[in-house]
Amino acid sequence: MEPRAVGVSKQDIREQIWDHMESQNLADFPRPVHHRIPNFKGASHAAEQLPRLQAFKTARTIKVNPDAPQKNARFFVLESNKTLLVPTPRLRTGLFNKITPPPGATKDILRKCATSQGVRNYSVPIGLDSRVLVDLVVVGSVAVSEKGWRIGKGEGYADLEYAMMVSMGAVSTETPVVTIVHDCQVVDIPEELLEEHDITVDYILTPTRVIATGCERPQPMGITWSKISREMMEKIPVLRSLRAREQQAGKDVTLQGEHQHLPEPGRQQAVPLSAGRRPPDTPGPEASSMAAACGSPPGEGAPLAADAYVGNLPRDARVSDLKRALRELGSVPLRLTWQGPRRRAFLRYPDSAAAQQAVSCLQGLRLGTDTLRVALARQQRDK
Repeated sequence: MEPRAVGVSKQDIREQIWDHMESQNLADFPRPVHHRIPNFKGASHAAEQLPRLQAFKTARTIKVNPDAPQKNARFFVLESNKTLLVPTPRLRTGLFNKITPPPGATKDILRKCATSQGVRNYSVPIGLDSRVLVDLVVVGSVAVSEKGWRIGKGEGYADLEYAMMVSMGAVSTETPVVTIVHDCQVVDIPEELLEEHDITVDYILTPTRVIATGCERPQPMGITWSKISREMMEKIPVLRSLRAREQQAGKDVTLQGEHQHLPEPGRQQAVPLSAGRRPPDTPGPEASSMAAACGSPPGEGAPLAADAYVGNLPRDARVSDLKRALRELGSVPLRLTWQGPRRRAFLRYPDSAAAQQAVSCLQGLRLGTDTLRVALARQQRDK
């Protein structure tokens, strides 16, 4: 794929990259690569460029993401007798695992340590008080430009991990960031798509090239709390600890949509009407039927502010297929109402912000060859 502008949104660019890698058989297991950091043919060869970087040679502690295409990068860190840090899956049990191979480990053992199973078997957790200093960061990407602009798979974990390292004092503005991708993933990315929380990269390693981007765009200066939802706070304990620290330090730690829940003294708070939410006294017939479908009598639990609609389910799809996809994307609902014969399902989330976040995350989701239709439940009813 020649470097060029490939879309008008980040999701457009992701979809084109994923589609191209699948259609050209450039992808390796696991497949399909959609909604993943793609594992590509030649990933091991691309990673062989890493030890040749001066930034690698001088680094003592290196953080590498846990995705499949960076497996060889993790091996090279261990083989070079450097400290390897790998983020915990979805940050649910902490921030980092430090990989500790057994004494006298052979290359074969080190290669096992570099796998996802090895990370589980040969690691110890690193807490917020560890005072770790990271000298080099290796991240995965779906797309990256020669200017250093980066697009991930859309969940924001790499950006969040970097922001958390900034808050911990683990990285500085001088810490280099490397990504390892297939040549087809190097494309033009419009700068206007970048947001303040997006990390950029200094080096791009492909099977055929080493690209020094010379990127001068500042990296995120820490966690943008206004981008963090309450649902994310509940899922990531280390995020709650960091927020408490920054609140103590006098920083603004207002969460996404949090200001909507702060009533003025002496005034009754108005309930904001958002997509998927009805006034309590006008639930409508659809709300009653959905309440019944979700196991609640009509009129109870209103307003239904947190339901997402999933349509165009394959005729042979099972509820387990959808549940597995939701787990992989980190969008597990409180309740799933399956209506297989009607090729649809409804997902209930804690609040409207969580439902909207899930809808955004699930855009473009496929089961088999079918792309699902995802929307807030009320938006779907309005259609």
